[in-house]
Amino acid sequence: MRATRWLRGIAAAILALAAGGAAAQPAGDDVVLAGTLKALRQRGSVLVGYREASVPFSYLSSLREPIGYSIELCKTLVADLGDAVDRELRIDWVPVTAANRVEAVASGRVDLECGSTTNNAERRERVAFSPTIFVAGTRLMVKTGSGIRNWRDLAGKRVAVTAGTTNEQAMRELSQRFDLRLQFVVSADHDQSLAKLMAGEADAFATDDVLLYGLIAQRRLKGQVEVVGDFLSYDPIGVMYRRGDPAMARVVNDSFRRMAQDGEIERQYRRWFLRKLPLGVSIGLPMSAELETIIKATATRSSE
Repeated sequence: MRATRWLRGIAAAILALAAGGAAAQPAGDDVVLAGTLKALRQRGSVLVGYREASVPFSYLSSLREPIGYSIELCKTLVADLGDAVDRELRIDWVPVTAANRVEAVASGRVDLECGSTTNNAERRERVAFSPTIFVAGTRLMVKTGSGIRNWRDLAGKRVAVTAGTTNEQAMRELSQRFDLRLQFVVSADHDQSLAKLMAGEADAFATDDVLLYGLIAQRRLKGQVEVVGDFLSYDPIGVMYRRGDPAMARVVNDSFRRMAQDGEIERQYRRWFLRKLPLGVSIGLPMSAELETIIKATATRSSE
């Protein structure tokens, strides 16, 4: 009962944040070329951070080109940024990891981070987020036949996590709160975490459920592994950009509002979550009721 109340508390708090979206930003009648927008105009390009293995959000194709749900939404955003600065902007791709992505945005190494990053209070102290584009939650991947069905079966076991993720934080809090004495196997990216599980160096791999399903599809692991248990966190995902830049925030929020209004977010969702991916398989994950509500709210939200 205690665990159920705790998980429900997490869900209520995080989903309330997701439904609220990005904070309103001051805006005039015209976009002011200051801060990031001024830099984009002068440079003629947008530095876009991408992930190499966050299927289907942001990952590398067989041609080693960034593709995915977040990538396509960011391409539309870049076009809107170009309109805002009255100059066609090219994309300069910059690889980032779970561990360095927030610093990459905060330091200016990238202008946008287009991956699978959870919008939470700790990160908002350093960066800003677009309206929510997905709602995920931490779950467990285990080998088929392992006997592990939920987090209660993990006591004293080894859990693979990816460094710098909210999933790692959620699992550490879970272990401490319920005295599970988990042994953490920390890796730099999701591919390495998966490899630890497959090599028998971890008993479970904890990350966003959609990323787990993406890895199963990408690696053709159906039948070898399975996703089990309840959500251990609820995580609204957005595009990161530098905080404290109201002109940039206005363009970002207006861009996603238009994408919500004209159906672009839903079209890209169907493309990357319901149809076959370029690797020939489909994740087959229908849009959640929570995300449908968020997209409708984004479409009607004022830019002011």
